[in-house]
Amino acid sequence: MATESDKDEAGAKDDAEGTAARASSRPPPAKSKKKKKSAAEVQKELAEIGKAQEDRPPVDLKKIYVRVGLVVAVVWVIAFIVPVGGFIPKAVAGVATLVAIGVMVWLDRYVKKTQALGAILKGADTEEGRKKALERLDTEFKKGDTQAVIAKAQLQMQEDPRAALATLESVNVDKELGPIAGQVRAMRAMLHLTLGETAEARALADKLELGKQQEPKTRVMFAAVAGEAWARSGQGQKAVDTLDLFNPDAPEHAEMKAQMWRARAFAYAAVNDTKGIARALKKLADVNPHLLGMFLPPQKKVHPLLEREAKQMVARLGIVQRKMVRQKM
Repeated sequence: MATESDKDEAGAKDDAEGTAARASSRPPPAKSKKKKKSAAEVQKELAEIGKAQEDRPPVDLKKIYVRVGLVVAVVWVIAFIVPVGGFIPKAVAGVATLVAIGVMVWLDRYVKKTQALGAILKGADTEEGRKKALERLDTEFKKGDTQAVIAKAQLQMQEDPRAALATLESVNVDKELGPIAGQVRAMRAMLHLTLGETAEARALADKLELGKQQEPKTRVMFAAVAGEAWARSGQGQKAVDTLDLFNPDAPEHAEMKAQMWRARAFAYAAVNDTKGIARALKKLADVNPHLLGMFLPPQKKVHPLLEREAKQMVARLGIVQRKMVRQKM
């Protein structure tokens, strides 16, 4: 005969088995949400994408022309084979041919013009060279040629930001292709920032579409300009989050290193991160100590924390402030 203790043990066993059965019949717990990627992981992914894009061979116009020609030939073959429609298939083929010819002529001119502008800018690394380059841009290209206007502004901004800004403002961005309009807006925003005109820079930066930029250098430039504009107009955390996606010390960002650290200095100041400010200024001083002049009087609208840290670093380094070194874009 079972005792009370035996009954208790049997009941406990039944309860345990019932609990286990219910647990096994329950659906498996939902998987946790995907872990958010760290800034370092995003930087690595962007660097890999950028490297893949930079490793692409230059545009081979001959191959493009051959492929377009083959497509047009196929369209004409189909036009002659189609038994119905009379002249309509042939008319469609004719229109397609004209469009293809137009695209090829435009592409050929665009590539050749880009190469010519690159050659002009390449020799403009001195004051005399810039003067000759500006003369060539005015005489060898039509007035209002957007590519020539951008090249001219790139030369002017090194010595006269206001003149460069006026040159860029002559471009009607609403009538330009997206990539060209974006480049003009970014350059104008950078010049406004240099002149201390943060409201004007912010209005332009808000229209930059960072996520749609395929060219790595352009993407980094947009991020640096937009990040600084946001930082200096009340959106410090947004600026920090954006700038953290790119590593200023990466070899592929060498040309933009100073501008990226400058933007970070303003972003860290906007969120009162004194350690971040000190790190950014140290990086800028490593590039060129006189770049610290960007944060000292008579520069306009510099965050007090940033100005104070820059003054202290200049004093520690024992340097005399000279005319600010302007960054090329």
